[in-house]
Amino acid sequence: MNQQPEVINALIPRCLNGDQTAFAALYELCAPIIYRLCYGLLVNRQDAEDITQEAFVYAFKNLKRYDSTRASFKTWLYTIALSRCRNLYRRKRLPWMDFASLLSADLPAPKSEAPESKLAQRDVKAMVENALSELTPRLREAVVLRYGHGLTYREMAEVIGCPQKTAESRVRLAHERLRGTLQPTGESLLEELIGIEV
Repeated sequence: MNQQPEVINALIPRCLNGDQTAFAALYELCAPIIYRLCYGLLVNRQDAEDITQEAFVYAFKNLKRYDSTRASFKTWLYTIALSRCRNLYRRKRLPWMDFASLLSADLPAPKSEAPESKLAQRDVKAMVENALSELTPRLREAVVLRYGHGLTYREMAEVIGCPQKTAESRVRLAHERLRGTLQPTGESLLEELIGIEV
């Protein structure tokens, strides 16, 4: 979606004129990243699919309310999806996402294929997953948006609905909590998982 702002901006007026092919094209461009956000927060494929659909139904019904002078289309969609994820979390009391498993597909191959190496990597990965699961929902949400989706602090603040300094402090606090939990063993794997310095 980051590479397609011109295409998205061209599709929106067509959607507003009722062009169904434009709606389909806009959905195809944006749905994968919104699904990834929802799955990252809910860690349940069915719930992520449902919330993605809900977010797009709402966005398409309210497209005339989108104001490109206030936010990018991506930020507007993230805000809608995040709000629906929060609603589902409150309604179902879901455990918040297992961030490490969300990104595990991007893990580099182990340097050694020896069984000991695989076992050690699995143990460290479990420690990282545990550390991430101990973060509060707000801190984990900040980590997902910042490192799982590459949002700037300004974009995060718009999506979360807080001042930019609050978004920055949540990420900083998450770093401190992760650093305290992991100590040297898991820090390098955490950097590989989410690209942060702890």
